[in-house]
Amino acid sequence: EVQLQASGGGLVQAGGSLRLSCAASGFAFDDYAIGWFRQAPGKEREGVSCISRNDDTTPYSTYYLDSEKGRFTISIDNAKNTVYLQMNRLKPEDTAVYYCAAARYYYCSGYGPSMKGFRPDYWGQGTLVTVSS
Repeated sequence: EVQLQASGGGLVQAGGSLRLSCAASGFAFDDYAIGWFRQAPGKEREGVSCISRNDDTTPYSTYYLDSEKGRFTISIDNAKNTVYLQMNRLKPEDTAVYYCAAARYYYCSGYGPSMKGFRPDYWGQGTLVTVSS
């Protein structure tokens, strides 16, 4: 059974930090890019960051939404099949349900305005992040 278990959400004051976790099981983890998405009330879901396998020199490659550059860091613990999203200097506009997702044959690289090309094969359940002002 494929599972993507997101956790780590909660209530935090503006300027604070949270680390989200996405624990994956039931599929070939190395073959998939893992992405974080968020959906704020009344807004469309948007991709925030993703990580994918790269090469032997730099095992993983990452992508970030332009607006989150420098605030969010995505990382992976391959031994635990878990991807993390460290979110710093949180703002009230970061309030959203955060989801992790897995997409096969997607390469994450650099920064950009969207993750439109990331088409998930699997979705996890969301974890709510609330940032108070």
